[in-house]
Amino acid sequence: MRESTRVLVVLFIAAVLAIVAAVDMLVAVVVGPWVKISHASLLTISTIAVLGLIAGCAAYRISSLSAGGKAVADDVGGEPVPPDTQDPALRQLRNVIEEVAIASGTPVPDIYLLPDEPGINAFAAGYSPSDAAITVTQGCLDHLTRNELQGVIAHEFSHVLNGDMRLNIRLMGLLYGIMALSIIGRQMTWSRGNAGIWDSEDDRDRLSAWFLIGIALMVIGSIGHFFGRLIQAAVARSRETLADACAVQFTRQTSGIAGALKKIAVLAEGSRLQTVNRHEIAHMMLGDVDHFSAWFATHPPLMNRIRLLEPYFREQELAKLKPQVQVSVGKSDEKQEVVQRELPPLEWPGGLAIGAAVVAAQGAPVPQVATADAVQSTAVSPRETFARLKEAVRQPESALAMMLALATSKQQELRAKQAKLVADAFGDDVQAAVSERAAEVQALPATSHMPLLSLAFPALKQLTPGRQQTLLQTLDAVVSIDPQVDLDDYCLVRLLRMHLLEACKPRSAPVDGQKKLPACRDSVALVCAVVATYGATDDAAARRAWLLAMDQAFPGAAATWQTLPLDWQAPFDRALDDLDGLMPAAKEIVIQSLLGAIRADGVVTAAEAELLRVICASLHCPVPAQPGL
Repeated sequence: MRESTRVLVVLFIAAVLAIVAAVDMLVAVVVGPWVKISHASLLTISTIAVLGLIAGCAAYRISSLSAGGKAVADDVGGEPVPPDTQDPALRQLRNVIEEVAIASGTPVPDIYLLPDEPGINAFAAGYSPSDAAITVTQGCLDHLTRNELQGVIAHEFSHVLNGDMRLNIRLMGLLYGIMALSIIGRQMTWSRGNAGIWDSEDDRDRLSAWFLIGIALMVIGSIGHFFGRLIQAAVARSRETLADACAVQFTRQTSGIAGALKKIAVLAEGSRLQTVNRHEIAHMMLGDVDHFSAWFATHPPLMNRIRLLEPYFREQELAKLKPQVQVSVGKSDEKQEVVQRELPPLEWPGGLAIGAAVVAAQGAPVPQVATADAVQSTAVSPRETFARLKEAVRQPESALAMMLALATSKQQELRAKQAKLVADAFGDDVQAAVSERAAEVQALPATSHMPLLSLAFPALKQLTPGRQQTLLQTLDAVVSIDPQVDLDDYCLVRLLRMHLLEACKPRSAPVDGQKKLPACRDSVALVCAVVATYGATDDAAARRAWLLAMDQAFPGAAATWQTLPLDWQAPFDRALDDLDGLMPAAKEIVIQSLLGAIRADGVVTAAEAELLRVICASLHCPVPAQPGL
């Protein structure tokens, strides 16, 4: 990530210097003989004007995308996929995105479709997972199997989790800035075509000069175009290979993403886009949006990407795939039947290793296929309950009631006080809905709470800011009634607050910090202590796990264990906020230290897995997908 940023900065500076030099030369030749100010003053004015134009246009473009991922999706003609869609292909798309979101511990993003794009392509956009949007083309729905679609979505979630999206949006703004002169030049030359509206000969002479200046600006603007394509190629190529590898980690198989790449290779449309501003988003797409020369290609060659996933694959084998991608538009009914048959039975979402470990830790078998449609089965049949609740959280008010229900205590005396708080804040109707949902939620295992939060998040974002704030305040009051706040309740409120605040102001989402690890030693100690305490059966085991984690984070340094106090929540919040300011490399050390504490007793508990997800989300880094977790 930092290397990509350095490349971006170097190439952008080179582009700006080249554009400024070219404009100064044009001004000196065309304007210099006609003005009375000194040559140096003229060039100073010209340079300031060009720099101001580039900065202003870049700032304008970034500001126009301040709404985050949905702004980018809307900008390229994306159509939102309704949460209650009855179209089998769109329902499958939503299910796949939901299951990968649950498995990766992130909120379900906004989902968009490019209905007029027959090529196979997709992109993720936004400033953080809280405002992310994933957009796919119609070609993905027409040509990919469910397994391949899952691979594509997992690829895009890699960009969500690894922080690529923020860089991509900034890059869109910077490209707009350095290409602004070319746009202005085109507008000036276009005005020459309307010369008939000018009456006098002098006006037409001035318009001819205007036209020539426009041509000159277009030529100079080609410098920005050249560097813009170089920047896109330099930033995007390495990250696409990493995203392919992450897709394999998420889905635990190579056939999905590899199969999608193979179909791109044999499909006539490939991954090309038809939208007019396709080049602006070329660096964030799954595949090349157009035919590019080797210098300007935003992605590695398809065969190179396929062979990294399947080393023994040969290009001659692509011919066998051609019949599979020749889907007739006239066979839509047949296509829908195929989509319905491909839907697997309901299983626990275990795409990431951590998700599977939680299931195994509770005595249930780890499934072969990951889906987002249910939880592990128990005597009270929570599968049907979860499926019903999954549909309920698709609407804003139902999602609000669900969040309050998840925080409701199982103790009768506390529930009565909590019900009064909810009724005071939202009214009797909402309180009745919360009580109804609470009865259903209590039939589910605690590991279903975070998936329900992920599924509810798109609906919760639709609540007005005032209602969101009231929800957060009420949740704080509800969980605080119990003097010893439950870990599940803490994790729920922490994640919901963070995601809602970042979704309301996408550009305010934290960026990579600059702190070094020694500056946050106390915060590391507290976070490790919380994980060690909730993952151990006694104080001695917690101390051993904590010492192991601290030794990994600070090798050779002395450390003194202290039993975790009952009111650890507020200090824990401050510690997480402190650690979020660490450099990426330091964050990685913290996460690996926590993994050491979790693995200390050879058992991964549901509490440890849940805490790790909350910590990773708070530090804005991916949940590790490693064997044994």
